[in-house]
Amino acid sequence: MGKWIQHPLINAEKIESRLYQQVLAADVLKNGNTMIVAPTALGKTIVAALVAAERLNTYNNSKVLILAPSKPLVVQHEESFRYFLKTSVTSITGAIKPEERIKRWNDSQIICATPQTVESDLISGRYNLSDVSVLVFDECHRGVGSYSYVYLATKYMQESKNPLILGLTASPGWDEVKIQEVCKNLFIKDVVIKTEEDTDVEPYFNPVEVKWVKIELNQELKDIKLHLEKALKVRLKTLKTMGVIRSVSNVSKKDVLIAKGKAQNRIGRSIHPPKKCFIAVSILTAVINILHSLELLETQGTTTLQKYFERLRKKKTKAAKGLINDAEFQMAIGLTENAYKKGIDHPKLKKLINILKKELKNKESRVIVFTQFRDSVENIYQHCTAEGINAVKFFGQASRENEKGLTQKKQKEIIKAFKNGEYDVLISTSVAEEGIDIPAVDLVVLYEPVPSEIRMIQRRGRTGRKHLGKMSILITKGTRDESYYWSSINKEKQMKKQLSNNYRNDPSNFEVVNNNNNVIVEEEEENKNKPVIYADLKERKILRELEHLNADVEIKSLVVADYQVSEEVAIERKTDADFISSIMDKRLHKQAKELVDNFKKPIMIIEGTNLYSSSVHPNAIRGAIASIALDFGISIIPTRSPEDTAAMIYRIAIREQKHVKPDIQLRNGKKPLTTWEQQLFIIESLPNVGPVTARKLLEEFQSVKAVINASEEDLKKVEGIGNKIAQRIIRVINSGFETIKTDRHVTLKMDDELKDNFK
Repeated sequence: MGKWIQHPLINAEKIESRLYQQVLAADVLKNGNTMIVAPTALGKTIVAALVAAERLNTYNNSKVLILAPSKPLVVQHEESFRYFLKTSVTSITGAIKPEERIKRWNDSQIICATPQTVESDLISGRYNLSDVSVLVFDECHRGVGSYSYVYLATKYMQESKNPLILGLTASPGWDEVKIQEVCKNLFIKDVVIKTEEDTDVEPYFNPVEVKWVKIELNQELKDIKLHLEKALKVRLKTLKTMGVIRSVSNVSKKDVLIAKGKAQNRIGRSIHPPKKCFIAVSILTAVINILHSLELLETQGTTTLQKYFERLRKKKTKAAKGLINDAEFQMAIGLTENAYKKGIDHPKLKKLINILKKELKNKESRVIVFTQFRDSVENIYQHCTAEGINAVKFFGQASRENEKGLTQKKQKEIIKAFKNGEYDVLISTSVAEEGIDIPAVDLVVLYEPVPSEIRMIQRRGRTGRKHLGKMSILITKGTRDESYYWSSINKEKQMKKQLSNNYRNDPSNFEVVNNNNNVIVEEEEENKNKPVIYADLKERKILRELEHLNADVEIKSLVVADYQVSEEVAIERKTDADFISSIMDKRLHKQAKELVDNFKKPIMIIEGTNLYSSSVHPNAIRGAIASIALDFGISIIPTRSPEDTAAMIYRIAIREQKHVKPDIQLRNGKKPLTTWEQQLFIIESLPNVGPVTARKLLEEFQSVKAVINASEEDLKKVEGIGNKIAQRIIRVINSGFETIKTDRHVTLKMDDELKDNFK
């Protein structure tokens, strides 16, 4: 056997000949829809490339679609497949305009994309999956619940002429139910497992040496812990006396959350809930805060805990205020503050610095330090800087109170600099666990263990790619660090056992089922044209269900309402959580007024079964509902789930469009009331004309008619209007009315720039 794979569509001397990878690819081609479970360094992407090459060779004009959960990972796949294969390769993400996405889809054979982008494009009818001969789901363990993978797998199996699904993951999870759900959702018929112990893999695998670094909590932190535990014990005893919990020992955060949910449900079911329930919810909230404080103390240290206390002081809830005024909790806060000022922190920090200094004696070494919390990232970074260690912070895009998130561009720059040796240590939150190409990491340090086997495997997979890997796990004795570590180890063992015993080489477990909802539609309606429903893209879950119902969904940017089904009827959808939130932040009445101002028959759907399970008093919720119905005259329709909501919207659309399917004028702003408002409204609708320019045009020409009749040269006399804008205005005014007939309905042809707003 040669050193390199030879194939008509594989670039010469680009893929090393490894028997186990070739066998895996051959099994996929032979057995059909397959999930490959293998460690990060074993080359699952190469297996996907081998399968893709053979399918493209067999089905000449077909396409291969590779889906990945993040933009950086999509770009990484694009680079890999372009390197491996002799064919056109492109990428599609939400950052690319719809017209360009369509062009890239049509012009390329291999498309790497984020699933959400492909989903929105399919719903919008921009392209279809009929010619896709392989669909690759990277990190396929995400294929559960409402994640886009689930929808796309179903759509693919419906549309493709020659379907083949390949799922790739290092860790599908330990829970048998979840593994089965992933396989069912992605139509997997066979699961193949490759481990470092397999004889055909062993020559290519660099083992990872794992060290437990056990640390004793110092006395200052033990004293803080003692006071937190006293504050916790008092509240747990009270909850037990109230009958809310059964025991005060070994109470986990999960137990507390379940108890809180039960108390909130009881509040929701009662017209006049007992005061005891509200007291219980408040105490349970305080318990959650204390448990979190203990976790930060045991696993992170005083700096991270101090910052949490500062945020807790700013909260206005009764639970937070009561906790801050508690004597024991106050003692914990005081001791933490004193330790923080004296520079006394978790002993992990000193141990970590020693580990890094020892590793970095080798000038070529690269290290990743993982920690759960961004506060800890900052704390570790400050200590590294003080010790002369060349480190960089790496975290997500979300901004916080005193710190902006890292943009995707900045993330790429940091990773590139880290690869090039500009930094020796990358200090990261969980954002670096999955899908980041960092091939030269010599050591991974876990500042604390995580109870998830998936995350532990992902973190371990950051090392051992090119040579022997090393991972150090900092574990504080006698704390949740130990329980979290053993939890992840046991879950990983359970995962391997589940896969080996139940799924390997047993295709009967993966019978392909049709996941479509069974929708009963009256025969006379089914034979008529599909109802047209205009919807906002943010309503992704509902859009999927409407498509299953065979509705004609048009994605638009709707300023008022979430759906519009006729000139008169618009629908605002609110989940029970969103309804509560809109009461608290006072959005509800503003949205209700906008609905009434713009539509003759506004409707509000309230979706869910937990409307009265929040901390807001049921009477406040009932009062809000009464106000929407009586003060604003908005019809309120309750639904149980997204599926139920979609079915209701579909039914409303059918009734509105029963006899004639009208062209619907979309409302993208508040309806003008006065004459001058109407005049501005008309002029503002011209290309590139905003409120200020519209006012200047009317002041210059004195009437709407005069503006419309103005020449290009006259228009350019108005400040803010140049050659291009004047030409566009004249083109819109003078062009004949043009319609585009499709097999679905007649719609107005929109200007290209306007379409960009509806991606």
